[in-house]
Amino acid sequence: MTEALVMSWLVPALMMLGAGLLAGFAAGLFGIGGGFVVVPALFAVLPLLGAAQDELAHVAVGTSLATIVATSARSVQAHARKGAVDFDLLRSWAIWIVLGVGAGVMLAARISSDMLALIFGGGVMLMALHFLFPVLARRQIASELPGGYARAGIAGGLGAFSSLLGIGGGTIAIIVMTLCGKSIHRSIATAAGIGFIIALPGMIGFMLIGLGMPGLPAGSVGYVNIPATLAIIATSVITAPWGAAAAHRLSPAMLRQIFGIYLLCIGALMVRHGLT
Repeated sequence: MTEALVMSWLVPALMMLGAGLLAGFAAGLFGIGGGFVVVPALFAVLPLLGAAQDELAHVAVGTSLATIVATSARSVQAHARKGAVDFDLLRSWAIWIVLGVGAGVMLAARISSDMLALIFGGGVMLMALHFLFPVLARRQIASELPGGYARAGIAGGLGAFSSLLGIGGGTIAIIVMTLCGKSIHRSIATAAGIGFIIALPGMIGFMLIGLGMPGLPAGSVGYVNIPATLAIIATSVITAPWGAAAAHRLSPAMLRQIFGIYLLCIGALMVRHGLT
């Protein structure tokens, strides 16, 4: 009986540790929170831990946000050592991002997961064009980031969208920053900080809205599964600095190509999930 129990947890634990390794490296390399790696992995693992199908998407998103708190913090720390993080931008965007996250958490239970996956996958694949094709990659529409209502709208929308999907929002943040004249390295480093600002209130929100819900896997606090979170964090904090170091060694052109290919793969994965 004890051996069977150990085996029932061993496979999910190994899968989560592996997802953490990839998520941490991606967080450091691309300035994202790792949600693009973590959420698909959680969809595969959470049923093994007893998650009901109706609650699967919510637990995956909430748990992903919990892991992003750690991976983003570790990634910011690594990038900050190289002086690449724009902390003034983070301070000016923070309140609007948090308000957007609150709105996203409240909307989470009303969004069809299949339709959201299709919309998200298609959008991500379009974003990839900006990085893969040189003409688009060199395009700049402004010399500085917008302020006023435009900043509030972009930052709030980023927070809402990211909290719904369980991601750190780095993809959109990087595109906005590069279009407004920021270098790819500075954009990636600052996007890691945006991921932390999104993930912390998002994690708390998913914990609260999931309290007392049926069909949650063992070890869950609301829609955040603690064992999965700890397993992913355990390895992601190790590899996040490796990703950050790799980002600063690569040329901007090569980094754009890697990031674009990465987005295409993730977009195709999400479209496939939405269609099945």
